[in-house]
Amino acid sequence: MHLKGFRLPILLATIILYGGIATQRAHAQVPVAPTSPAPTQPTQAPQPPAPAAQTLAQSRTGVAISLDDAIQMALQHNHSLLALRTTIQQNQAEETTANLRPNPVLLGDSQFLPFIHLNQLNFDYLDNTAQFDLGVSYLFERGLKRQHRLQAAKDVTSVTRSQVADTERTTAFAVASLFINIELAESTLELAQQDLKSFQNTVEIGEARYKAGDIGEGDLLKIQLQLLQFQTDVSAAELSRTQGLSDLRQLLGYESIGADYDLTGDFNYKPVPGILEDFQNKALQSRPDLQAAQLGVAAANSQFQLQKSIGKRDVTGQISYTHVTDQNDLSLFGQVQLPIFDRNQGEIARSGFAITQAQEQQKFTVGQVMTDVRDAFENLRTNDKVVSLYRSGYLDQAQRSRDITEYAYRHGAASLLDFLDAERSYRATQLAYRQVLASYLTALEQLREAVGTRNIP
Repeated sequence: MHLKGFRLPILLATIILYGGIATQRAHAQVPVAPTSPAPTQPTQAPQPPAPAAQTLAQSRTGVAISLDDAIQMALQHNHSLLALRTTIQQNQAEETTANLRPNPVLLGDSQFLPFIHLNQLNFDYLDNTAQFDLGVSYLFERGLKRQHRLQAAKDVTSVTRSQVADTERTTAFAVASLFINIELAESTLELAQQDLKSFQNTVEIGEARYKAGDIGEGDLLKIQLQLLQFQTDVSAAELSRTQGLSDLRQLLGYESIGADYDLTGDFNYKPVPGILEDFQNKALQSRPDLQAAQLGVAAANSQFQLQKSIGKRDVTGQISYTHVTDQNDLSLFGQVQLPIFDRNQGEIARSGFAITQAQEQQKFTVGQVMTDVRDAFENLRTNDKVVSLYRSGYLDQAQRSRDITEYAYRHGAASLLDFLDAERSYRATQLAYRQVLASYLTALEQLREAVGTRNIP
C-alpha cells in the first residue's frame, strides 16, 4: 500500500524527466527531411523535421543496386523487352523488301521440233525449219509504287519504335513499384527487429519481476504473447523482402544479376514541386504512346497514298530475239491492264477510313494522357497530405508515449495494460507511416510514368 500511494508522484516525475530526455534524443538523432520553398509545389507547407523511415544498407551480401541502376538493367536485359525490340528490326527488314524493284523475266521457247520422226532432228533442220525465241520482260511500276511502299514501311517502323518505348516506360514503372515494395519490406524488417530487441529486454525484466513477486503469472504471459507478435513481424518482413528481390530479379533479367544482390537507396519523403499544367504539357511532349498515335496518323496517310498508287496500272515491256527458218528477228512487246473494273477502289476507300480511325485514336490518346497525369498528380498530392500528417508530430508523439510508458512500467509507475497499449500504438503508427510513405513514393513513380519521363522536378 505504501508503494501505491507514491505511484502518482512517481509517474508525474517520470513524464517530466523522461519527456525532456526523449525530446533531446529525438532532436539529436532525427535527420532533417529536404524541403522545397517553391510556391508551385503541390504539397503542404514545410513540416517540422521527422525521422526517416530507414536508410537502406549499402550492401549486405553481394552487389547493391540503386533504383536508377535497376531500371537501366531492366531496359538492357529484360527478356520481354529484348524480344519486343526485335519487331523494330523486323520492320526495318520490311523496309528493305518494300524498296526492292521487280526482277526482270527471262523468256525462251523452241517450236516446230520433230516429235515422231526424230531422225530428222539435225543441225540443218534446226537452222532451216525450227523456231527459237529468247527474250527479256520487265514490269515498269507506275504511280511511284516503290517510293510509297518504302515510306509506308518506314512509318510503320516509327510507330513500332514508339510502341517499344512505351513498353519501356511501363517496365520502368513496374521496376520502380517493386523496388519501393522491397524498400518497404526492408524498413518494416528493421523496425520489427528493433522492436523485437527492445521488447526482449522487457520480457527479461518481466521475468525478473515475476520471480521477485512484483507481477503475477498472467501479466508475464501477456508480455510473452506480445513478443510472439514481434517475432511474427520479423518473419513476415523477411519473407516479403526475399520474395520481392526474387520478383525484381526476373524483371531485371534473371541472368544479369546474382541471387545475393541487394538494394541501396533512401526510403524517405521526397517533396515534388510543380503544378498540374506543367506536368500535362511535358507529358504531351514526352509520352511515347501519344507519339505512337501521332505517327499512326502519318502511317495511315502513307497507306492511303500507297493504295492510290496501286490503283495505277503497271506496264510490262518485253524484247525478244527470234530465229525461224533462216531469219533472225527482234520483237518488241508491251502489255498494260485496262482499268475498267478494278481500280483498287475498295482499298483506297478502306485506307481513307483508316486515316479517320487513326485521327480519332490520337485524340483519345491525348485525352488519356491528360487524364493519367491529372489522376497521378491528385494521387501524389493526397498521399503527400497523409505523409505530412504523420510527419507533423504523430510519429514523435507515438514514440514518446511508448518510451515514457515503458520507463514508467519498468519502475512500477504504470500498469502492464498501459504499457502494452502504448507499444501497440507505437508499432501501428510506425507501420502505417511506412505504408503511407511507400504509397507516396509509388504515386511519385506513377506521376513519372504518366508524364513519360523520369526527369521531373
